[in-house]
Amino acid sequence: MALQNLINVGISSIDVLLLGRVSETVLSAASLANQVQFILTLIFFGLTSGAAVLTAQYWGKKDTDSILKITAISMRFSLSVAALFTLTVLVFPEQIMNIFTNERPVIAEGVKYLRIISFSYILMSITVIYLNIMRSVERVVISSVVYLISLLSNVTIASLLIFGLFGCPKLGIRGSAIATLTSRGIELLVVIIYAAKFNHVLRFKPSSLLLRDKYLFRDFLYYSVPVTINELMWGCGVAMNAVVIGHLGSSVVSANSVAQITRQLALVIAFGLANATAITIGKAIGENHLQNAKIYARRFIKLSIIAGGAGAILILAARPMIISALNLAPTTQNHLSFMLFVMSYFSFAQAINTTLIVGVFRGGGDTRFGLVLDTTTMWGGSILMGALAAFLFKWSVPVIYMILMSDEIIKIPFSVLRYKSFKWLNNVTR
Repeated sequence: MALQNLINVGISSIDVLLLGRVSETVLSAASLANQVQFILTLIFFGLTSGAAVLTAQYWGKKDTDSILKITAISMRFSLSVAALFTLTVLVFPEQIMNIFTNERPVIAEGVKYLRIISFSYILMSITVIYLNIMRSVERVVISSVVYLISLLSNVTIASLLIFGLFGCPKLGIRGSAIATLTSRGIELLVVIIYAAKFNHVLRFKPSSLLLRDKYLFRDFLYYSVPVTINELMWGCGVAMNAVVIGHLGSSVVSANSVAQITRQLALVIAFGLANATAITIGKAIGENHLQNAKIYARRFIKLSIIAGGAGAILILAARPMIISALNLAPTTQNHLSFMLFVMSYFSFAQAINTTLIVGVFRGGGDTRFGLVLDTTTMWGGSILMGALAAFLFKWSVPVIYMILMSDEIIKIPFSVLRYKSFKWLNNVTR
């Protein structure tokens, strides 16, 4: 799982490096335009995380028929959401970019990017759901294979089309969008081949989309809706941070896009641990081994502390190299240097919170606590205060950034108290 996360972040990182060599305007435009895909991906993750509460525990009972029905329910939801996002972005690309920035050159480049990348949303809606369900039944290798192929194709096509290498047209930001769209198509093709020829555990076919079960549908809504809303609220919170940062200037946007990618790279192991935690605990509960679930939770939390600490050290150690590797103006370099310092302690806190909320709590069927915690700490805390600091008080960029990135620190004591209460330990199978 850590390998899959690394490959996923690697795709974004390479795009940042390539576009960062073009101009700060192009880098800012792609970063802001990708907020739409970021929110969509979180909705998909919410659907599958909620579904995984059920599928991991049914996997513990070896009930693959129920898992197949849950997959069908998740896929129907994801396809509907992807279609809505695609239509909205195609019709209102400029209005969407206006939400994030008022700089006309950035908006113009972002519109070019959105008009191409929006066609990848439907492809993602199938691939992401299927691969995440596969993880919950302990089939994780296929995800790594799919995303590794995607990484290689994305790097190759993006390099050729962004810079016009070997006689290819020089398309700039359009080249990056075409590379991503092509890679999503390749991902889906590999998934279709795997599902049809190699997956003997879960035989999912197009006709499986018609499978229905009113009781499982009710359970899916009960557990998935809170998680999906949780991810959506968190994702919209991150997007709102981007809105605030987007109105501070393109130099701040560029620095933040690099800082965020660096954070994701530093946390690939922690994110993999969180996913593994949910699956392991869910399976143990499905097998009715509640004491084992408690033991696993404690071990994974210890591992998350180690992973978070390693990620923080990695960010600080790599800071000089990251700054020197990109073609950034001096002002942007100063912003980036400070942001990477903030990301070091932010990443440590996020590693712990993610393992607890996404791993332990959701694996145990506790899908509502994360929704309440994220909503209150972000929207009632860091976002509200960060917006006031930026637009009302006109404080400096470092102070605003520290406030916007304070939510993970606020969450820790509440997450730990919830863990110690064991209210997250629930068997949700029928």
